[in-house]
Amino acid sequence: MNDRPTNSSGHLEPSSADVDAATRRLMAALDALESAVERRREADRDEDELATRIQALGADRSRLADELDGSLVKTRKLERANREIAERLDAAIGTIRAVLGGDVKQPLAKDEGAEDDDAEDEDAEDEDAEDEDAEDEEDEDAEDEDE
Repeated sequence: MNDRPTNSSGHLEPSSADVDAATRRLMAALDALESAVERRREADRDEDELATRIQALGADRSRLADELDGSLVKTRKLERANREIAERLDAAIGTIRAVLGGDVKQPLAKDEGAEDDDAEDEDAEDEDAEDEDAEDEEDEDAEDEDE
């Protein structure tokens, strides 16, 4: 009837070809399972790595935001100091101009002693001309002595 021998419980024993086929199917399934587990581990590692990168980016963002806030505060302080210095410089320039303006002769109106100024100018010109003449005479005398 049946080519397969029966065991004591009455079940048929599988042939070695059936066992070999089943073993191959089992090995293929185990290999597929192992490959799936390895892919899952890689995906988990990639996910962990991605989470680490995201955390690092968040920390960098926070650090950069703090630096930016500090830079903005510093910029505002520098701008305020710049304005204060500009105001002080303007005040100093005004003071210097006022001091120099007091020492510098301002042109007088025609009816405010214009004649006196003209006489003073002529006297100063005469003195300058006399000084030049005296220097010329000294230079000529020095040349004569050298010869």
